[in-house]
Order: sequence, then C-alpha cells, then structure tokens
Amino acid sequence: MKPIQLISPVDGSVRAERMPLAPEAAEAAVARARAAQGPWAARPLEERIALVKAGVAKLTEMKETIAKELAEQMGRPIRFGAGEMGGVNARTDYMAEIAAETLAPKVIEDSNAFRRYLAREPLGVVFVIAPWNYPFLTAINTIVPALIAGNTLILKHASQTLLAGERLAEAFHAAGVPQDVFQNVALDHATTEALIAGRAFDFVNFTGSVGGGQAIERAAAGIFTPLGLELGGKDPGYVRADANLDAAVDTLMDGAMFNSGQCCCGIERIYVHESLYDAFVEKAVAWVNALKLGSPLDQATTLGPMANVRFARVVRDQIAEAIAQGAKPLIDPAAFSADDGGAYLAPQVLVDVDHSMRVMTEESFGPVVGIMKVKGDEEALRLMNDSPYGLTASIWTEDYDTAAAIGAKIQTGTVFMNRADYLDPALCWTGCKDTGRGGSLSYLGYHSVTRPKSYHLKKV
Repeated sequence: MKPIQLISPVDGSVRAERMPLAPEAAEAAVARARAAQGPWAARPLEERIALVKAGVAKLTEMKETIAKELAEQMGRPIRFGAGEMGGVNARTDYMAEIAAETLAPKVIEDSNAFRRYLAREPLGVVFVIAPWNYPFLTAINTIVPALIAGNTLILKHASQTLLAGERLAEAFHAAGVPQDVFQNVALDHATTEALIAGRAFDFVNFTGSVGGGQAIERAAAGIFTPLGLELGGKDPGYVRADANLDAAVDTLMDGAMFNSGQCCCGIERIYVHESLYDAFVEKAVAWVNALKLGSPLDQATTLGPMANVRFARVVRDQIAEAIAQGAKPLIDPAAFSADDGGAYLAPQVLVDVDHSMRVMTEESFGPVVGIMKVKGDEEALRLMNDSPYGLTASIWTEDYDTAAAIGAKIQTGTVFMNRADYLDPALCWTGCKDTGRGGSLSYLGYHSVTRPKSYHLKKV
C-alpha cells in the first residue's frame, strides 16, 4: 500500500502523510462501530445532543490552529480560515434544536382500541466521505444529525485535508464521544469501494466530483445501501433590470472568487440584463482587480493558491480554450505577479462567452467567471437550465413574486433571491441532475440518517 500524501499548495511540500488502513483493519474499525451503535443509540437523546454540541465546542476552541492548517493544506487565506467555524456552530445549533421534535414518534391514533404511530430509528453505521474545499462545514452536515439520531460514524476525509478529519475526531473524543462511536480513518479507494460493496455501512454520504459519485454508486450497486451524493455544480446568477447593481456585484463576485472559486455553490456563470450589463462588467472587473493573490499564510492575502496544481491546470485550460474560441479576458494576469503557472492562479473575468465554451458549461471550481448579456427572463431561464448540474441559482431583483416564479422553473436544489453561496440550516441542502441526490440539513437531514418504523398496536 502506498502512503496517502497531503501536498501543500503553499510550496508543494508534503504537509502530512498517512498509511491507509489495510482491508482487515478497516473491517475491524467497522465492526467496532457496529458494536458501539446499540449502546450509543440507547443513551437519552438529550445526552447525545449535549455530547455532540460539546464536540463542536472543542473544535471551535481550535479555530486559530485550524485556520493555519487549512491555509497549509488547501490554500485558504488565513484571514478567512476561522470563519468556517461560524457555519459549523450555526448548523450544529439548529440541528440540535430541532432534533427532539423531528425524531419524536408521530402519533396517528391513541384510542381505547388502537395505538398507531410512526417512529424513526437510526440506520446504524454511517460513512461520511468528506471533501477538502470546506472540510469542516460539509462534514458536519452529516456528522451532527447522524450522531444525534443514534448512529455511529466513520469519517474518511479527502487526502488534501487529512488533518481536518483528525481534528474532528480529536474534538469529539475530547468532549466525551466514545472512540468507537466516531472514528476517523485513512482509506485508499480500493478499500473504500470494497467496504461499500460488502455492505459494511448503512448509509454513505459522499461530497465530491461526479466521477467520484459514479464510483460510489457502482460500488453500492445491488446492495440497497442508501446514498447521499453532493457532486458537481455550475451555479448561475441572473441580474434582472431592476436589480440593486452594487449589491449584485459584491455578492456575485465574492461568490465567484472566495476560496479561489472552490465552493460547492460558488457562482460560475453570470447572466446580466442588457440594460445593466456594461455597468455590471465594469464594477466586476474593479472588484476582482482589488484582490491580492499570494501566500495564504499572509494576513493581507485575499486570494490564495488553488488546492492542487492539477485543479489550477483545469481552469487554465478552460480559460485558454474560451479565449481561442473568441472570449475576451478582462483581467491582466500581470497584475497578479504571484501567478506561478502552478497552484497560484490569477483570477479571470471573461466576456463574449457562450455555451459552446467549456468554461460556461463544465465545472471550473476556480477563480474564473463568465458574464453574458441577456435580453430578459426567458433567455436567462433557458441559459440557467442549460447545464448538467443543479445545485443553486441566484436571482437579483426587487420583485419577490417574479423571483419566485422564475425560481419555480429553474432546475436546481436551492433558489436564492439577492444572495448567493450560502447554506441555511433550516432549508434542505440538495441538488438535481448531475449534482446528485439526497439531502442534508433541515428536518429532512434527519430523515436521511434514520428509517421510518410503523407501530400498529391493538388494545384488547
């Protein structure tokens, strides 16, 4: 077996190295999780909630260390690193708040003749395969409801953020969650797929690429293990004629460039009504030119390197292809001297783009955005739906009813009006088409990690 290496995008050095578990050791870890599940589920709900919240509190205490480690692992500027803990706490608090009501039996009848009710039971052992781009936020979406609902959990983190998985386990164990209830493991692809195919888990949640999701589905074929899959995205923003221009520019460009464009629901394409187009583009270019590309360990940096050289290569190729097809770049790479042709990549805004270009149809996951002029709602709607993905869509307008009407026709998981790149824990995080299936957060997040059980009790 080869060691799993974490290559830092900061300088290309090996930041961490872990040997993956051998198949026998991985199976033993699953066996321990399964043995621990019954006693964990038998604990009072209030106790499980308290332990989970305490685990997140311990994690939050590490936020300064985590910020530095995130900069070293995947390139997020250290000035933004601790911010991920805010979302972690908000999501934890909400899921803890709704747990008792959501998991409580739903009584249909309690009469002299019958007691009929619906209960929810934990699935058993939950397997979370977490991504590197938001290594705590994305993982916590499943970790929290899974543990609160009475499941045990095995976490496999992306190789790019190996330390994040270890920090999560460290925090939860320090808070009193038993070692076998929450296990962080290093696994290679072959062992991961073999475990899934062998029905080791009762639920698998994967966040990552479409190709990764397809591999998970193939491994789970015919075994009836439920899957949650959050895969690719190509999220659009639509700026109507009545939009607040400054607000639209600030939010959409932040959504396109934050985390070097490596956000699940980041903005990757923008459609602007012709009456606002020129002004929007001018302001967008000024916004991007104010960014500072550099070492993520520098407090002044607002745009760090991409997480891996190969990710940056994809973006460079898309940009070059688009320019060759007639797109016009508006950002001079020379203004971003830290661009080294590797992981450090200058941001880019492209105009004169269309949907014949990969940069407008395939996931970029980098600091580039294409902006197109549209005549109105019908054209914008057609273009927004012209995508194999459907995670979020952002509409900018002063007309609530029109936004809702357009949103009803967009093939997407979440419709935003006058905001973007945000997760509300009270709303389900879900997608359609190649973005995947299933849902996390909200009360439906508990439904993903539990099964319904009906009770039909006749009194005599």
